[in-house]
Amino acid sequence: MNPRISHAVRETQRTLERWGVLVAFIILFVVSTAKQGFDFFNPENFRSLLNSNAPVGILAVGMTLVIISAGIDLSVGSMVVLAAAIGMTAMNALIEHGTSELNAVLLGGAITILAGTAAGAFNGVLIVFGRIAPFIATLGGLAAFRSMSLAIADAGEIRSQSATMFSALGRGGIPLPGLENSAGKPLTLSISTVIFFVVAAIAQWFLSRSRFGRQLVAVGANEMAARYAGISVSWVRLRVYTVMGLLAGIAALAQSSRMNSVSTAQLGLGSELDAIAAVVIGGTSLRGGFGRVWGTVVGVLILGMITNILTISGVSPYWQGAVKGAVIVLAVLVQRSSRE
Repeated sequence: MNPRISHAVRETQRTLERWGVLVAFIILFVVSTAKQGFDFFNPENFRSLLNSNAPVGILAVGMTLVIISAGIDLSVGSMVVLAAAIGMTAMNALIEHGTSELNAVLLGGAITILAGTAAGAFNGVLIVFGRIAPFIATLGGLAAFRSMSLAIADAGEIRSQSATMFSALGRGGIPLPGLENSAGKPLTLSISTVIFFVVAAIAQWFLSRSRFGRQLVAVGANEMAARYAGISVSWVRLRVYTVMGLLAGIAALAQSSRMNSVSTAQLGLGSELDAIAAVVIGGTSLRGGFGRVWGTVVGVLILGMITNILTISGVSPYWQGAVKGAVIVLAVLVQRSSRE
């Protein structure tokens, strides 16, 4: 191949690797505008897009850190439903025993987050001390955590006993000055959306500025070299899976409070696919050692717009999983070609 052409191809691949996710976002933005017209620019539409994808976004931020460490977590959806089932069961029990609604909601929320953290730490222990491959350990968690949540509710639904406070946590938000919804009420940015952006900002800072972030990248890039450099690989892996569990607990709280109930058969189902898709679309390498949290945030928005476009186009929801799977494969192919 002509050296000039070869150089141009390499530069194009590098540009695609760095900015491809933004190019994809712009293209989908244009397509969405063409499909919906000026209705797409309605602030209420953007609010709905962010609100519906915030829990998956929280999971995707944690998945970014896990994949950068050259790991994977297939159990996040099952962790979400288990944490939500445990937390809501505890909250309901507290209310039935006379605890004030405020204290019951606070304790139930704390238990939800702690349950998710414990499940993530358990995955980490299996991987680090049990020396089980992350794929196998978390595949077991995918089945076991879901099964435990089904057992808690006899495969049914757990309904919140909180009169107003728990649902207010999921449906409340921060008013946006000067913006109103279609009913003429102030448009709000939901609490889960705010949490998503705060979590993403903190994770990006840790990844790029902290010692733990540098260690995480080193472990994912070359585990042996990281050991020779004096990094405790076991401690890094245990922490990153525990953080993944913590974020799964937060996502569980966001989803269960929004629905004011927990469907043990449906809550969190397929969330692992959405989270991994957002991470890969955002440019994080599945081989580990490289990743960007901001790219994952854009990846979450891209997935949301894809779902929006498919829904508007009348595509059956049963086909949406196939589209997401195709997007993952395409993103991996782009990554591979840009590194060859």
